[in-house]
Amino acid sequence: MIQRFVLEALFMNKILFIIGPTASGKSGAAIKLAKKINAEIISCDSMQVYKGMDILSQKPLSHQMASVSHYMISVISPNKEFSVADYKSKVEGIIRKIHMRGKLPLIVGGSGLYVKALVDGLLISKPKDTKLRDKLFALSKKYGNKYLYNRLKKVDPNAAKNIHPNNTRRVIRALEVYKTSGTPISVMKTKTYGLASKYDIKIFGLKRDRENLYDRINKRVDNMLKSGLLDEVERLKRKKISLTAKAALGYKEIGGYLDGSYDQEEAVELLKRNTRRFAKRQITWFKKDPSITWIEVAKDDTADKIVNKIMKHLTAIKH
Repeated sequence: MIQRFVLEALFMNKILFIIGPTASGKSGAAIKLAKKINAEIISCDSMQVYKGMDILSQKPLSHQMASVSHYMISVISPNKEFSVADYKSKVEGIIRKIHMRGKLPLIVGGSGLYVKALVDGLLISKPKDTKLRDKLFALSKKYGNKYLYNRLKKVDPNAAKNIHPNNTRRVIRALEVYKTSGTPISVMKTKTYGLASKYDIKIFGLKRDRENLYDRINKRVDNMLKSGLLDEVERLKRKKISLTAKAALGYKEIGGYLDGSYDQEEAVELLKRNTRRFAKRQITWFKKDPSITWIEVAKDDTADKIVNKIMKHLTAIKH
């Protein structure tokens, strides 16, 4: 058994991720792993940042958060917008503080865009120029898509290679970036810096058989109902919440029932179906990332067993 002080030395300047689709068992495994390796957990979930959305976003329970330090959970009111850039900025500061305490940052969640923004960085460009954008759209309508595409080829041939001539929205955005900043968007993309440029990162993904995952999703939704999901959505509907918060799975589906659009049974089935579809999109997103080490999780695997599988990989990491 590797002693804790050895692991602490081993993980200096390192960051671990546990990612995967909803209901794959990330939170339970992360808490067990954090205790084993002296880590602190940073949530990587676009909805867990919001206060008062505990059931919708399936936040860890209070006794779980009391056993291991958690960050980026319930940090902002649901009536405020919260972007991936806001998230990245806050998390970078938290990571530095965790390392200063001699502990390991363990980032856990299923928000693929947030993971990518942290690891690879974000493209920072000037704000949208609505007048210029409208003008470019008008030129596209008047002269056709090829006209704008040819203009893009002249100022940013590398961007043009990766954009279809008929994808007017992306062509216009690339032209807009060049016109407002004087720098081609293709050049800007080479200047994004994420955690991977400063830290040694290891990403573990939890992979379950689809039938098992979908069964867990269905049971999770049933448990959410028992835990008070209807009351939580009803409370949120009485407030003026942000568009981002409204995108939480369950808000629209349960909201439709509360508005009288359909009965509760249909609302529950809609939520189960949409959550399964969401999990499928998460899997598709993460499959494209070759840096993820996938952990095969069997139907009967406990959180401890998942952690043991991860530990086998961790003990193989060298300076």
